[in-house]
Amino acid sequence: MIDEDREPAKDGIFYGWKIVAALFVILAFTSGLGFYNHSVILTALSNDVGFPLALVSGAVSVFFFVSGISGLVIGSLLERYDVRWIIAAGAALASVSLGAMGYVSEIWQLYLLYAVFGVGFSASGLLPATTLIARWFHESRAKALSIASTGLSVGGVIITPFSAALIGTQGIAVASPWLGVLYFAGVFPACIFVLRSAPSDIGLAADGRKSDGSASRTLDGITLGDAIRQKYFWTLGIAYLFVMLAQVGAIAHQYGVVGAHLEGRDAAYAIAVLPFFSILGRLAGGVVIDLFPTSIFTVVMMLCQAASLALIAFAGNSVVLLLGLALFGLTVGNLLMLQPLLIAEVYGLVNYSRIYSWSNLLTMLGVAGGPALMGYLAVIEDSYRLPYLVAAVSGLVACFVFLLAKPPAQNNRR
Repeated sequence: MIDEDREPAKDGIFYGWKIVAALFVILAFTSGLGFYNHSVILTALSNDVGFPLALVSGAVSVFFFVSGISGLVIGSLLERYDVRWIIAAGAALASVSLGAMGYVSEIWQLYLLYAVFGVGFSASGLLPATTLIARWFHESRAKALSIASTGLSVGGVIITPFSAALIGTQGIAVASPWLGVLYFAGVFPACIFVLRSAPSDIGLAADGRKSDGSASRTLDGITLGDAIRQKYFWTLGIAYLFVMLAQVGAIAHQYGVVGAHLEGRDAAYAIAVLPFFSILGRLAGGVVIDLFPTSIFTVVMMLCQAASLALIAFAGNSVVLLLGLALFGLTVGNLLMLQPLLIAEVYGLVNYSRIYSWSNLLTMLGVAGGPALMGYLAVIEDSYRLPYLVAAVSGLVACFVFLLAKPPAQNNRR
């Protein structure tokens, strides 16, 4: 049966799916050269420049902390300006700072560049991407977000290994300018030529329905001020603080834990296990999430993440290690996807980007602390068992806190 409210595209494709495809490409480059690439860059700097592991791990914490703080401003800008210029500016900042990584000689220079990189990453990554998908899709939001965010994992499978190979053969000083150029080239064209801030920009409403003009920009939901007065906002944010402390800390140090069990080509293949299974997890999650309440699926993913990190911590051989990395990968993408879905589902779109950016700031405290904490524990223990065990416990704490979170009533939406 044909939906008469639908606006057929000239080529038969709702333009929102072209937005999803562009975001897939953008997120592949931002994650491949940003999120998943930290362990590669920092290992190279530790080996080539001689920076202590604990200090370079702190640079990742600076990156994510600054990313969270700057997200508050970026979230506000996303509601006022064309999203394309915000992403383009972020790509420029990220590419310049990434390109200069190979020239640092002092630890303060590394921290400064990572702070700038964090601003650029925030402006060109998941915050604007989830905002766009929330605006363009209502009925198919989970599916659209799962497809677009799969680009995050594809970046880890394709672009991060390329970065590692380039740095390994050419050295960080030669490789980093090319990586900076690659970041900008991967983000800017898709951003400028494909993205549009909202369906109303081209005469549509969400999901490709016909726009009635005056109502095209009417959004459902509540304001940031109302959201932060609710207990659910804080319990969700604190739960994700512990989720991301475990997740990002474990990802930042996977290069080290794999190297403790495997060498050479085997280690290179093992590094790809996590992002590969993250791709499978995201695609499957986009389907499964429509079959169960979002909150139940979130609890299952949190428990699986905790179990996977415990497997890695106590891995006595490479088989158990790879099983742990595979299970961890299945949870990584879904947990990243679930936070913005929960926020859009509970709070609507009136102030979505600002609400998400404030919730994400809480999350970033865990993101910033994870790599540094696990790096410190790895140094004092001379082993990755304790760091990954602590990460597993953090995942269990996240699940407990999340179970305390009860979504408010309909928040006077619609």
